[in-house]
Amino acid sequence: MAQAVVGDDVFGDDPTVKRLEAKAAELLGKQAALFVCSGTMGNEIAVKVWTNPGDEIIVERDSHIYLYESASTAFISGVQTCPIESEDGSIPLEKIRAAIRDASDLHCPRTALICVENTHNMKGGRVLAIDYLRRLKRLASEYSIPVHLDGARLFNASCASGVPAREYAAEADSVMFCLSKGLSAPIGSILVGDDEFIEKARRVRKALGGGMRQVGVIAAPGLVALEEMIDRLGIDHENAKRLALGLAELPGLVIDPQKVETNIIMLQVRPPAPSANLLCARLAEHGILAHAFDETTIRFVTHKDIGEPDVERLINTMAKLIHD
Repeated sequence: MAQAVVGDDVFGDDPTVKRLEAKAAELLGKQAALFVCSGTMGNEIAVKVWTNPGDEIIVERDSHIYLYESASTAFISGVQTCPIESEDGSIPLEKIRAAIRDASDLHCPRTALICVENTHNMKGGRVLAIDYLRRLKRLASEYSIPVHLDGARLFNASCASGVPAREYAAEADSVMFCLSKGLSAPIGSILVGDDEFIEKARRVRKALGGGMRQVGVIAAPGLVALEEMIDRLGIDHENAKRLALGLAELPGLVIDPQKVETNIIMLQVRPPAPSANLLCARLAEHGILAHAFDETTIRFVTHKDIGEPDVERLINTMAKLIHD
């Protein structure tokens, strides 16, 4: 970061940002890329580009776009969402087909976009199968509806499945992925698509206050993320599986280790264990940070700073807290 060569990215002349965007576009097999400050910004720029006010977008019921982006689809783009439940993040295609609106009916909004998430955060880091995404793209193409892929952890999906990230990207018209999270950069995400899409996205980014001037200082670790961090993601997955297996042995903790595919562990808490919020508070006293979604659900995430000894310490600490 200290050695990054910078320019003014609003004018398109920050060389470090340009290198990062070119690298990202190449990796995902798209024409162009745009550096944004967060995954939420990347997703919401995509929604804005693909839609008009009064449209509707199809999303998965537990997706990040639907649950955790402050209703920005409505606030920024003026569109409503059609949330559909799924077992593992893969929205059943028959439900998608049934949800697509008849655009000729003046009573109905136009179905303008289908959004999917891979890996799926709230489903415990589950990977969407490439065959599913191919069938989804064929369905969307029947109705000339674009597909946006929230690939915040796309490279985790690629690592776990063995499917190259560009094959996933090929089944979407736009893709967002995070340089933070598993790739471990301190900040930043990337939005990719064709040249026309990115040109429009750049204008929306500016309107949202995302023109960040000498931003090469934070694009530089993004290059490190893409060049050095992708190949090590399997270590995080192994540690997550190890953690799930250990926690599954403790009373009051419910998890199926076979469903832990990447670096996210969604743990259900039952008596005699304390509530999720209380457990997280007690874990924090031992220097272990986790997130309680509600009174019964805790999320753990492994990353480059979590090693096998940390996993063992967490399991042992959790055992003591439950028995106390």
